[in-house]
Amino acid sequence: MQGIQRKVVYVTLYEGFAILFASIGLAALSGAGAGQSTVLATASSLVAVVWNLVFNTLFEAWEARQPVRGRSVARRIGHALGFEGGLALLLIPLFAWWLDISLWEALLYDAALLLFFLVYTFVFNWSFDRLFGLPASAAAAQPVA
Repeated sequence: MQGIQRKVVYVTLYEGFAILFASIGLAALSGAGAGQSTVLATASSLVAVVWNLVFNTLFEAWEARQPVRGRSVARRIGHALGFEGGLALLLIPLFAWWLDISLWEALLYDAALLLFFLVYTFVFNWSFDRLFGLPASAAAAQPVA
């Protein structure tokens, strides 16, 4: 599976699980009700979907220019750190506003979620690639017959 179909399946699965996990985590961390946490998790997911499409498009464009193909552990770690770091910059102000807390408190909530999502992103991406194969940008070159 390649191209836009791969991206749509990836984002749908990733964010579906992310909303579930984030709703539970935000409710536990903030003491906000399930409804308020689910709305925040869903809004966060919408931000993450846009960021996901932008980040992965840029990452795959960079990856396609690399002389070494495949996705090593180091490349996967770089991918997870880049994605989650950018997402944190987008979500901390949203958390602070929605929960009516300081940016510092929002940073602490985000840090707790970030620790979870760093592992989740790494495991999800690895599993996704195992189930659906690598994207063309990471696949080994095929010999010409």
